[in-house]
Amino acid sequence: MKAAVRPGSEGCSIRSGADFDRWVAERSAAELAEPFTFVVDTDGTLRLAPRRSEHVACAAGSPVLSAGEIGFSREDGRWVVGEVSNQSTGYCPDTSSWPAVSQALDRAGLRCPSGFTNEVVFRRCLACRERNIVREDDFVCVFCGSDLPALWNVDPFDSARE
Repeated sequence: MKAAVRPGSEGCSIRSGADFDRWVAERSAAELAEPFTFVVDTDGTLRLAPRRSEHVACAAGSPVLSAGEIGFSREDGRWVVGEVSNQSTGYCPDTSSWPAVSQALDRAGLRCPSGFTNEVVFRRCLACRERNIVREDDFVCVFCGSDLPALWNVDPFDSARE
């Protein structure tokens, strides 16, 4: 995935409401109709990129506090977060990464929900080392049938997964 990181492929840094206003003004109606790729970098800065961008490219190949998809809508004349998930198979962030997202959105002046509107639960199988998305609280590896850990254990920089 690091091959997806090319100069100019990183997401736009949003550190303030003014940054978001400039960024959103440059988006087309078609772009705004679907979610965007986002990461929160280790400095707590929100980075936004087109939906089909790789999260690792959005983060310029660096570690992140959270990652996923985010959609915006207008309410009472201002931009708000309509939907936000931690869906990123590049970083597989835990659902507990929400506070980092919330803080970054606050700095951008964006009203947001109280948590991810769509939570994705990721686990790495200890037996076969594959990454899994846990559905309906079924903590069983879809690749080898082994039980998955109850606690998040996916290190996106673990070279064993590549």
